[in-house]
Amino acid sequence: MVEYSQMEYVRSNPRSHERGERASEELTIGEPADRFGLATHVLRHWESTGLIEPARRAGGQRRYGQDALVRVAVILMGKEAGLGLRELSAVLSAPDPMDHRDLLRRLAAVLEQRIERARAAKDLIEHALACPHRFAQCPHAREQIAARIPPA
Repeated sequence: MVEYSQMEYVRSNPRSHERGERASEELTIGEPADRFGLATHVLRHWESTGLIEPARRAGGQRRYGQDALVRVAVILMGKEAGLGLRELSAVLSAPDPMDHRDLLRRLAAVLEQRIERARAAKDLIEHALACPHRFAQCPHAREQIAARIPPA
């Protein structure tokens, strides 16, 4: 049986990171960018705003460890929830995220509205798929359209 060092194994098994075998290795900026589907300039921007802080090696090259990957995932989750970078920075830098209860309550209300609109859109699409009428002649669709027209 041949024994490999971790780096030799990773080089000879390029998909080993998918099984979590590179957890202790630090990654160059392109690797987390690719994993998360981001451009490298996004990670650099987040670094300039203080959202992430990669380790540095000789020559100033950025290195991203597991903690940085967790932070990027949290940032993306916050953005998906509707937080802007300033809000994310405030929440993530606070000793206790609950210090921002008002912000989180407002965000929860906004998300609830988005969920309601998405449900209504899904219901309308499902109705359209089953409805024998053309969309413009469907009484249900016309009712939904009329409800979206702001009053004068």
